[in-house]
Amino acid sequence: MNGIKSFFTNKWTKFTLASVAYLLLFVVWTGNLWLLIGLPLIYDAYISKLFYRYVWHYNDDLRKRSKIYNSVYEWVSAIIFATVAATLIHLFVFQLYVIPTSSMEKSLLIGDYLYVSKVAYGPQVPNTPLSFPFVHHTMPFSQTKKSFSECIKWPYHRLKGLGQVERNDVVVFNFPAGDTVLLENQAVTYYDVLREYQREFGEVEGRRRLNEDYTVISRPVDKRENYVKRCVGIPNDTIRIIDTELYVNGEKQIDLPGKQYIYFVQSSSPITQYAIDNLGITEWSGSGSYYYMTMTEEAAAKVKAMPNVTSVTRYNAQSPLPDIFPSAEGYEWTQDNFGPLWIPAKGSTVTLTTENLPLYRRIIEVYEGNTLEVAPDGTIYINDEPTDKYTFKMNYYWMMGDNRHNSADSRFWGFVPEDHIVGKASFVWFSRDKETGKGIRWDRLFKKIR
Repeated sequence: MNGIKSFFTNKWTKFTLASVAYLLLFVVWTGNLWLLIGLPLIYDAYISKLFYRYVWHYNDDLRKRSKIYNSVYEWVSAIIFATVAATLIHLFVFQLYVIPTSSMEKSLLIGDYLYVSKVAYGPQVPNTPLSFPFVHHTMPFSQTKKSFSECIKWPYHRLKGLGQVERNDVVVFNFPAGDTVLLENQAVTYYDVLREYQREFGEVEGRRRLNEDYTVISRPVDKRENYVKRCVGIPNDTIRIIDTELYVNGEKQIDLPGKQYIYFVQSSSPITQYAIDNLGITEWSGSGSYYYMTMTEEAAAKVKAMPNVTSVTRYNAQSPLPDIFPSAEGYEWTQDNFGPLWIPAKGSTVTLTTENLPLYRRIIEVYEGNTLEVAPDGTIYINDEPTDKYTFKMNYYWMMGDNRHNSADSRFWGFVPEDHIVGKASFVWFSRDKETGKGIRWDRLFKKIR
């Protein structure tokens, strides 16, 4: 026993174990050879102790002489350690996220607190490492002051994870259209407002007026708003929506118990609030004989079986909207009748035409950083070179909310690049019903997300 104890208390054993752990966690996992510079520091901490001998021993002497200094030192060191540890866990292990909207009901409810695993797909090295801890993009008690510095900007690099994004995973990601923000009205999407201005005033004048009316700012990838949706399409999939039903590679999407749609309900007499509550319907309007209800197929079948209900019809958007992706002429798509659309995969090549260019233009220009121009004769120039092909540098995904008629998702703003993926929503660790004031939803605690 004494031999084992002396082995693990030996300074060379401690140095070896600390060095191996450091190499595996920070050099091998991150793939950053610059972090090898940490090994001399570990050697000094356990073996040579030069820093302690010439600098740090003054701190220990002062702690022995002053009780006040020692007390302050212990508090400060504890706070620094806790901050650093929590920050590393937040960046590389997991993140806690609360559901703010109903776009995923009934799968996820407003007030659900999610455990988001970053190791599931591999954590990202932050794009902006210099930032205020425990906040996202804005300083506490402020609506406009940013919480990060762009003095140091690191390129996209994802560490190795436990797996890849799979079809029908519930994923947390940075909002792709959140690269540009109206500072005075951050609840809206910049590109939607820009299109409204341009429809009213013209392309050039509309942009100018928008810049006059608002302060327009940009945000790096890791500081864009976090969204949570279901990944319904992975790289190389082809998706299509026909009469509200999603098809992936020609096959209908698997049944999801929480998936909801808007239904028109007609009845011969009023439907009571008691009956609506019993069916778990939280989004509805109407009275008398005509109602709009957001509900699952199961709930719709129960409503249809009610003796005073004469018809139940699912809403099916037929009229194209200018805000439906790709927001271009020639694409008469709606949120309920959409596609077909191929999802790009890293290394795959697409033949570009003026017809399909609107689908992939944002990828080429914004997400992958190229210049793109179309000559009057239709010739496409990428980085000033004429071409009719493009090879993608990243994987892309298609995200949709389970509350299909009340979700701002890929149908409106397009593909989600792999460098925007934050992590996998694993389980609900806490849930509170703020809407009705019923308090904690005990039946949802530690519920696995499917």
